[in-house]
Amino acid sequence: MGTRAPTIRDLERWLQFGAGLRIVGGRDGHAVYELCTCTGETVERHESDDPALIDFLIARAGPESDEG
Repeated sequence: MGTRAPTIRDLERWLQFGAGLRIVGGRDGHAVYELCTCTGETVERHESDDPALIDFLIARAGPESDEG
């Protein structure tokens, strides 16, 4: 995806191509998440304070603890 933070549109396209997202940390109003390959390998790690993006992540991403 590059060095800029992905937008919701970017993340939707990421998922449409069969890749994944994983929330790996955060707190109220802040999320740390990874973009993953279809096999679960981490490609990039990002952080966000954007409420809309965090809602998107919660709705679509699996927490790391559910992977194992």
